[in-house]
Amino acid sequence: MGTKMTQSPKRIYWQLSLLVMLAAFLSGCGINNIPTYDEQVKSAWSQVENQYQRRADLIPNLVETVKGFAAQEQETLTAVIEARSKATSIQVDESILNNPQKLQQFQQAQGELSSALSRLMAVSERYPDLKSNQNFLALQSQLEGTENRIAVARRDFIQSIERYNTEIRTFPGRLWHSLMYSDMPLRENFEATAEDAENAPSVEF
Repeated sequence: MGTKMTQSPKRIYWQLSLLVMLAAFLSGCGINNIPTYDEQVKSAWSQVENQYQRRADLIPNLVETVKGFAAQEQETLTAVIEARSKATSIQVDESILNNPQKLQQFQQAQGELSSALSRLMAVSERYPDLKSNQNFLALQSQLEGTENRIAVARRDFIQSIERYNTEIRTFPGRLWHSLMYSDMPLRENFEATAEDAENAPSVEF
C-alpha cells in the first residue's frame, strides 16, 4: 500500500509567501503599467470625442439663430455648415487611435471647424440685435464653455499619450513590452499647440 505524501504547513506557508512576494515584485516593476496607461489613453480620447460632439450639436441652432439676424452672411454660414459636416463625417471611435492618418485628418477637420466658428463669431459683432438676442447669448455661452472643455480634454489626451509612449520606450516598460505587450503599438498624438500646453484658455469670440 502506497504512502500518500503531504506537504507540511510550514512548506505551504513559504510557498504562499514566495508567490505573494513575486506578485509584489512584478507589480512594483511596472508589469501592469502599459495596459493601465493604454486604458487611460482610451478614456482620455473618449473625453475628446465627447466634447467635440457637444460642439457639433450646438452648431445647427447657432447657425439658425445667426441666420435670423444676418441672412446676408451666407458665405460664412455655409462655411460653418460644411466644416461641421466634414468634421462629423470622420469615424471617431477607439479604432482611430490605431490609424495615424485618420487621426491627423480628424484634427485638421476640427481645426477648420474652429476657424469657421471664429469667423462666424466675428461676423456677429456687426449685428447689435443678434448680440443682444437671448438665444444667441445662451448658445455663445455654451460654445465658450465647450471650447474650454475641448482644450482640457485635448491636453489630457496629449499627456496620456506621452505617458504611454514613454513607458514603452524606457526601462523596464520596454522590457515588458517586448515580452508581454508587443501587440500594443506606440500611439500617435495630437500636435501640441500653445493652448494645449497651458491651462484651458478663456475663450472670447
